[in-house]
Amino acid sequence: MITAKNVFKAFGDDEVLHDISTEFRRGDTNLIIGQSGSGKTVLIKCLVGLHEVTSGAIFFDEKNFTEMGISGRKELRTKIGMLFQGGALFDSMSVEENVMFPLELYTKDTYKQKLERVNFCLEKVDLAGDNGKYPGELSGGMVKRVAIARAIALNPDYLFCDEPNSGLDPRTASRIDNLIYDLTKEFNMTTVINTHDMNSVLEIGDNVLYIENGRAAWKGNKDKFLISDNESLNNFIYTNEMTRMLKKLKKE
Repeated sequence: MITAKNVFKAFGDDEVLHDISTEFRRGDTNLIIGQSGSGKTVLIKCLVGLHEVTSGAIFFDEKNFTEMGISGRKELRTKIGMLFQGGALFDSMSVEENVMFPLELYTKDTYKQKLERVNFCLEKVDLAGDNGKYPGELSGGMVKRVAIARAIALNPDYLFCDEPNSGLDPRTASRIDNLIYDLTKEFNMTTVINTHDMNSVLEIGDNVLYIENGRAAWKGNKDKFLISDNESLNNFIYTNEMTRMLKKLKKE
């Protein structure tokens, strides 16, 4: 579990996060949603240490991440998997080399052990046998699945996903959602997902945090999402849905 307690984050006089307190539960897909500029990306960056909080604290299970030194954070980061928005694969590396990269960086395993782990992870994302392909040969969905395989290569306790469905068609996006959900349950990870995708909330939203103007404006799950009486959340939901429908009509 990851816990944020009274987290504030300011850049100079600009306060981006205001008194955020929430829990991201182990074994759940924990989604952060909100308008662009609401502070959700800043919150994710604070959780992984790319930004230091101005005040408050962040705990990874019982460990106070905010007070950790360099060595403590380095050790913790070996237990964190990251899925970046565009996949962020290395174009000059094969699928196998991309997935093996964190193993090369953080383990002293033999090549045989690393290859076994790579093959295990590729099998989990339904890409067994695609080791020798390069990113340029892959579809958008395959790129995301390779990125997921790389993110779980170190068998992390915590998985962070930044807009995992960005740029994908609805069917592929749903496949990525369900893959992340299934892996979260299978490996009992604490998974935190930053998303704009309302379908993701309705499909895999075990635990949903809605941020508005840097504040935690609503918390709940997918079953309570569409029946909330929170006016701000409802405006956000239906504005996003209308935007999606208009984009679809323009394409047609």
